[in-house]
Amino acid sequence: MKFTYENNNVYISECTLFNLEKTFTCGQCFRFDKKEDGKWFGVVNDKELTLWQEDEDVILENVSRNEFEDFWYYYFDLDRNYEEINNAFSNNPILNTALNYGKGIRILKQEPWEALCSFIISQNNNIPRIKGIIDRLCSTYGEKVKNSYSFPSADILAKLNVDDLAPLRSGFRAKYILDAAKKVSSGEIVLERTALLSSEKAREELTKIYGVGEKVADCTLLFGMGHIDVCPKDVWIKRALTVLFDGDFPECAKSYAGIAQQYIFYYARETKLNI
Repeated sequence: MKFTYENNNVYISECTLFNLEKTFTCGQCFRFDKKEDGKWFGVVNDKELTLWQEDEDVILENVSRNEFEDFWYYYFDLDRNYEEINNAFSNNPILNTALNYGKGIRILKQEPWEALCSFIISQNNNIPRIKGIIDRLCSTYGEKVKNSYSFPSADILAKLNVDDLAPLRSGFRAKYILDAAKKVSSGEIVLERTALLSSEKAREELTKIYGVGEKVADCTLLFGMGHIDVCPKDVWIKRALTVLFDGDFPECAKSYAGIAQQYIFYYARETKLNI
């Protein structure tokens, strides 16, 4: 990839391993939407971003060089060598086939609290409803950011009760959100410290939160804490691993199981693979 800066825009060229459509629609984030003009708009922390892709070029609009190099470069995981990872995957014929479909997906480095809360909301839910609940949560309790709202902090949500969350229409998840907020706000669980633990120890820490099982914990570890060795396993991915790999990832993928899982998901979705 090459980076150029012009007219307060950032131009990323030669993006053979960065695809916006695949990255934003693979189920890892919920605050980016594609507009009628083909551009993507999203909110991350207290920053709004409009960006789009033209063939192998990605353009970030109204972003300074300093903001890109200090924040967006890392958010889009541009410091990770995906070519090296993909070369490792190519050693397995089935994984290489999945790679050819999913290539371009990057694991976003999301803020840990937002990732945790978002995946609590995602339980037994579909993408449109998840996005709706998160939008209502942000517009009700987040801070104004130009044309949208930031994700509310754990400190803000910890002061609320279940009735306060009723307008979100989050159902049984409301009590899980509040327990997570209280544990994080009180310091009982320190997410930044948890992120530095081994995946096993970090999972144990996150599952102390009421309503957080292994799948939500693993989504938080992968998408909010950078543990790319973690693969969130639901019924679907367990079935896929059984059908494609006799139950587990091949050895070449185990250190990058979170990335491999995304490729497999995209491959199965695009080919309507019967698993």
